[in-house]
Amino acid sequence: MDNEFTLNVEENTSGLTTQMLSGEIIRVIYENEDKTYAVLRLVDHQGVEHTVTGNIFDVHAGRDIELCGRWDSHQEYGMQFRAESYRFLLPSTTEGIARYLGSGVIPGIGPKNAKSIVDRFGLQTLEVLSHSSGRLREVPGLGKKRIEQIRKSWQGQSKQRDTFIFLQGLGITPAYCVRIYKQYGDLAADKVRSDPFQLASDIDGIGFVMADRVAAALGVVKNDLSRITAGIDYTLEQLTMVGHVCYPKKLFLDAAAKTLEVTVDEVVTGLERSVAARRIVISPDQEHQELVYSRLLYAAEREVSKIAVRLAMAPKFAGLRLARVRSLPKLQLSEEQLLAVERVGRSPLTIITGGPGVGKTTVIGEIVRRAKAAKISVYMAAPTGRAARRMFESTGCPAKTIHRMLKWDPIERKFVFGAEKQLLCDLLIVDEVSMLDSMLAWALLLAIKPGTSVILVGDSDQLPSVGPGRVLNSFIESGVFQTTHLSKIFRQGAGSHIISNAHRVNSGILPQRIQNGEKLNDFYWIEQDDPEKAIDIIRRLIAERIPERFGFKSLNDIQLLTPMNRGSCGTVNLNIVLQEVLNPGHKPQFKLGERVFKAGDKVMQISNNYEKNVFNGDMGRLAHINLSEKKFIVLFDSNQSVEYKLDEADQLNLAYAVTVHKSQGSEFPAVVMPLLSQHYMMLQRNLLYTGMTRAKKLLILVGSRRSVAMAVNNSRLEPRFTRLREFLLEEKNRIQARQKLQL
Repeated sequence: MDNEFTLNVEENTSGLTTQMLSGEIIRVIYENEDKTYAVLRLVDHQGVEHTVTGNIFDVHAGRDIELCGRWDSHQEYGMQFRAESYRFLLPSTTEGIARYLGSGVIPGIGPKNAKSIVDRFGLQTLEVLSHSSGRLREVPGLGKKRIEQIRKSWQGQSKQRDTFIFLQGLGITPAYCVRIYKQYGDLAADKVRSDPFQLASDIDGIGFVMADRVAAALGVVKNDLSRITAGIDYTLEQLTMVGHVCYPKKLFLDAAAKTLEVTVDEVVTGLERSVAARRIVISPDQEHQELVYSRLLYAAEREVSKIAVRLAMAPKFAGLRLARVRSLPKLQLSEEQLLAVERVGRSPLTIITGGPGVGKTTVIGEIVRRAKAAKISVYMAAPTGRAARRMFESTGCPAKTIHRMLKWDPIERKFVFGAEKQLLCDLLIVDEVSMLDSMLAWALLLAIKPGTSVILVGDSDQLPSVGPGRVLNSFIESGVFQTTHLSKIFRQGAGSHIISNAHRVNSGILPQRIQNGEKLNDFYWIEQDDPEKAIDIIRRLIAERIPERFGFKSLNDIQLLTPMNRGSCGTVNLNIVLQEVLNPGHKPQFKLGERVFKAGDKVMQISNNYEKNVFNGDMGRLAHINLSEKKFIVLFDSNQSVEYKLDEADQLNLAYAVTVHKSQGSEFPAVVMPLLSQHYMMLQRNLLYTGMTRAKKLLILVGSRRSVAMAVNNSRLEPRFTRLREFLLEEKNRIQARQKLQL
């Protein structure tokens, strides 16, 4: 039987010299549910007790352990040893063996039985359990059933330990060892040996890169066909992360070959296998260029086109009743706005697009008023909570996020509303549609019953969706749907320098600096390109100058938007800077990696969590931290209170500073936006335009003329490969051809 078990916990990134600590575990103070994190008391060989913390799997009193790590000073608990790697040794003294067996590690053995067994066999106890368990009959008080239970438990624990030794030998961390063992049980080692790349599909958090490292440790060569087919899926996933729904075959082959470090011919063989297995779809476009799709995204684009065109070509739809409702005498709509409203009564699916200040909100309000007058039931939705709340505030009609409207069922792991159970409304208005990606568009359209009038509202000049696709632009470019472009800036926007400058930027013209002396404006541009000076300006603006001069609250009203995460003027560093000044003092806090979360912090959810009903982009405040119970509570802007475990904090980021991409769909009373030379990789017109249009009452740019000009002049958009526009046209032509045959 192996008598030791080594697990690497994490790399030491602190730059401090690591130290060794060894001894016997005398008490387990805390262990999380997955048994991957523990706080324990250890007595070293000099008899001195220490507190140890770390990602240590399945600890039990009585076990000897050797640890590598460093000492940390905790403000509440004093000096602690933070383990970075460790090695378990089975206990070597009779007292340790008795404590170990009596700790509950083996069902059927309590402290009393453990003492009896050790009294009989002494230092040979563990050898007897492993190879001569029948000798347990020599222990007074142990019956046949109890002995069999002990034998099976010890063997089962040995299998688990051997599995963990094997998995750790492949470089797999404790947390993932637990997940793998939970998924596969005692077959885990065999499963991993036979197909390590299946880990990427079966185990949350394990992707191709980690599975590939495991495969390499098992001796899988780079041109192994199973590796190449798994790498093809991974290459497509990476491309979807930057917005592509599909990718030209020739470019894809080159990209996959480079990623996998194999030849193009070897990728071709793998691609043919994936197509035969129906994991990949090859679709020709109008120019007969072959495009590579994942099967799921191919289905999404096909189904979005079919459903959208069917909705748009329905002969009967609820909006017909709006045509009988007239405008209020005092309501003055422009020709563009009136056309947008009236088109709802003429076409089942209409699109309203335009920049800030052109009256999209006024149009939505008038459509809602007419719908109520015509006794038409209205649902309103948007991709983010802030956008949905803005719809409600402007119309008085309830609005939800798309995810909450569709309702996620955590047991079935799908939306409640879909093809089988559709939304019970006659008219659906969806705002901020530029944020809609292909998968969410598919889920939304599936839930819309035939005959529903659908209105899609958005600004097609903003940044595209974070997820794959360019749904709004594809819909507009197809020409299949009635689209109204609003362009006239109205009085409420005509005096706004935010709006006028946003339109200037969108037209390729530099923003105009306003010189009004002491008079307060809504737009300022502070020219500065030195990062350290810019940070100091930003700190003083948010903490002092804006609150003092404009009355906005630093935490509630002012949002810092930056082009990127990295760099001194990226979100990571600026969140640290602003956390120090906006949330100072000693408060309950915890650390996740290098990030510190404190009670009172401004935070943002960065991934969809359907079980908790919180979604990517939701913002709130860290309201309470309970260190003893290892949990915390976030109060989101929607007044939703959500409880997290400490190890779930990776779903959140500090949100004193967020990227422009993450701010999509939101508006803030005041926005501060740095635009420096260090951001050159992200300086694009649509990024600057999107950031500017997030500001409702005050916008302050901090950046050099050169950097702002670089963004304004860079209107070149990275291509997003998608065939949605062509699929929409094909579907329209197919339906029209079928209708002609029926005449």
